[in-house]
Amino acid sequence: RFVLSNGHGSMLLYALLHLTGYDLPIEELKRFRQLHSKTPGHPEYGYAPGIETTTGPLGQGITNAVGMALAERLLAAEFNRPGHEIVDHHTWVFLGDGCLMEGISHEACSLAGTWKLGKLIAFYDDNDISIDGHVGGWFTDDTPKRFEAYGWQVIRDVQGHDPVAIEAAIQQAKADTARPTLICCKTVIGAGAPNKQDSHDVHGAPLGAAEIEAARAHIGWNHPAFEIPAEIRAEWDARNKGAALEAHWSASFGAYRTAFPELAADFERRMAAELPADWREHVDSVLAQVVDKAETIASRKASQNTIEAFAPKLPELLGGSADLAGSNLTMWSGSKSVGSEGGGNYVHYGVREFGMAAIANGIALHGGLIPYTATFLMFSEYARNALRMAALMKIRQVFVFTHDSIGLGEDGPTHQPVEQTASLRLMPNMDTWRPCDTVESALAWACALERIDGPSSLCFSRQNLPFQARSADQVAAIRRGGYVLSEATGAPQVVIIATGSEVALAIAAQKALAGEGIAVRVVSMPSTNVFDRQDAAYKAEVLPAGLPRVAVEAGVTDGWYKYVGLEGRVIGLDRFGESAPAGELFKYFGITAEAVAEAVKSLLK
Repeated sequence: RFVLSNGHGSMLLYALLHLTGYDLPIEELKRFRQLHSKTPGHPEYGYAPGIETTTGPLGQGITNAVGMALAERLLAAEFNRPGHEIVDHHTWVFLGDGCLMEGISHEACSLAGTWKLGKLIAFYDDNDISIDGHVGGWFTDDTPKRFEAYGWQVIRDVQGHDPVAIEAAIQQAKADTARPTLICCKTVIGAGAPNKQDSHDVHGAPLGAAEIEAARAHIGWNHPAFEIPAEIRAEWDARNKGAALEAHWSASFGAYRTAFPELAADFERRMAAELPADWREHVDSVLAQVVDKAETIASRKASQNTIEAFAPKLPELLGGSADLAGSNLTMWSGSKSVGSEGGGNYVHYGVREFGMAAIANGIALHGGLIPYTATFLMFSEYARNALRMAALMKIRQVFVFTHDSIGLGEDGPTHQPVEQTASLRLMPNMDTWRPCDTVESALAWACALERIDGPSSLCFSRQNLPFQARSADQVAAIRRGGYVLSEATGAPQVVIIATGSEVALAIAAQKALAGEGIAVRVVSMPSTNVFDRQDAAYKAEVLPAGLPRVAVEAGVTDGWYKYVGLEGRVIGLDRFGESAPAGELFKYFGITAEAVAEAVKSLLK
């Protein structure tokens, strides 16, 4: 795998892909940075072949690469057999000063050293320039010593413009299989542009017509723009070599399939991102058991129970937490910790939320594994840009966020999410779920694992949530993001919409109002994102036009007005929390069944 971590150098990657024979024609290079071209300003996953990940936010490319290298090692440990090494490749990275200034590079590269990812090789483009100029005023780290402290092999002072020196460094890097390698390449930015090289003027701006002509004269290039002489093109063309390597691997895999047919079939299924053929039947069986148990437990515990039920069916599941496994409840009875050698299915990331999420993005991009990562919902803020990158790339990753509201209690406002669930819902391509009980928790997990066109955020409670009784049709309707959980006795006069822990408040309010002769429908909406994708007829069936609506959720209120309208009511929290037991906090902030009932009655006056 190859990752251009300093993604602003995208044209280098596009040019090399074109020259080596990838399906990226010269016409696409001419359309660089234009609408709907395959050559956007930064490399974007899914636009052109050979682009392994989307880069641009500095530091995340090297972090994705750590995930790719870890995935390679884990899959090799799981599938390779003596004489049959079907998973065996290096992960190569190109990065610059900016990537190394970003804090995420510390999070990821520290772990890479701890994990001894010997097939990870990074080229450090050490040109001492960033956008603002020479970096001496703001980046004076001893980078080689830093990486040596991480446990990397460091190859210092390589002349970055000398192919012979670079090749020697590559061979030295590959020879050390116990450590990742950083090759420190001393380079001159813009080399060959006689008047602008070694200055920040060539970092992100075009050379300009005059300097282009000067560069052509300086390097002796006399051919017209975008014209590549046949003899040069032939030297670069790697299609025949690539076809031979692919044929060799295919033959090796054929022998592997003959020797280990079940392993080969599972490997092919997983690399194709397919779930087992009987997956839906397994989910239905698990759901039936969850319904029968009718447990009142925290949804984080319901999540752990679901992992316990699904993981034996999905050997590709790779869990992990940012030093909160015992709080997030993300380990199961078959969890095996990933270490510095061999395999495993659970990663202890340490206190590295951003690094964790971006490493897991790389794992998902590699293929063969489905990563899920966990932390407190409040600390999704640390990981935010990696969540956005997962959504932008439309990759399958499951983000588990526990302690989802003021219901976590005494830890106070530093740990109590208020705006986090709402902001996750706003992220394009992100499906956010906030289940109300064990059944919704299991189905949220099922939907997240089945989704192949984007990530999911699952928000779970610390406190116990009561089980809600449902018909089989209601259980099935959970997959639609929102559904009628409890119908009114008689024609409904008002609809209450709720999520998560507040569904129980809505049910209690419904019961109290029924005693006063007010008929109320309760809609549980565990995923507004999924509900919004339903057809208009279904949405109108759940939320009939003309019926007043009240929404209740222990978080910011703005997003709910799209469902209740400006004349509706929202019971929520538009300020930060406090440190106190959960029950006291819900009363203090007026998030109670009584408040919901009063809001309903205010709409009927």
